[in-house]
Amino acid sequence: MESVYIPVKGGSLHCRIGGTGEPLLLLHGNGEDYTIFQRQIDYFKAFYTVIALDTRGDGKSLKKQDTLTFEVFVNDIETVLDYLHIEKTAIIGFSDGGNTALLFAQHFPEKVSKLVIVGANTEPEGMKKVELLKERHLQP
Repeated sequence: MESVYIPVKGGSLHCRIGGTGEPLLLLHGNGEDYTIFQRQIDYFKAFYTVIALDTRGDGKSLKKQDTLTFEVFVNDIETVLDYLHIEKTAIIGFSDGGNTALLFAQHFPEKVSKLVIVGANTEPEGMKKVELLKERHLQP
C-alpha cells in the first residue's frame, strides 16, 4: 500500500492506496483513522483498488480544526476522487464515515457504484446506555 497526500484547502488528506480492480473507498468513524479497516484492506485489495482515507482532522490528514461538517467531508471526498481521476467508486462507511458516505451518495449518485454503511446514525439520542460486564467467568 502506498501513502498519498492529496492537497486540500488548509493542508492535505492522507490515504493509503493499493490493490487492483474497481476503486473501493473506506471511510472511518469520528476520531479514528484508516487503520480500523486493516483486516478489510488485507482482504479487499485482492479484488479492488482500495483507497483508505484519513478524513480531515484524523490520522495523518491535516490537523487544522476549522468547523468540521459532513458537507466538508463530502467535498473532501469529491476532491480525493478528482485528484485520483476516479469517476466512480464503491464505498464502505463506518459510523460517521457512513453518514459521510450517505451524503456523498445523495449529492453525487453518479460517482457511487456500491454503498455499504455500518453503524451510521445522525441522532445519537436514540441510543441506549448499556452497562458493560466487567468480568464474566465461564464454568467448564
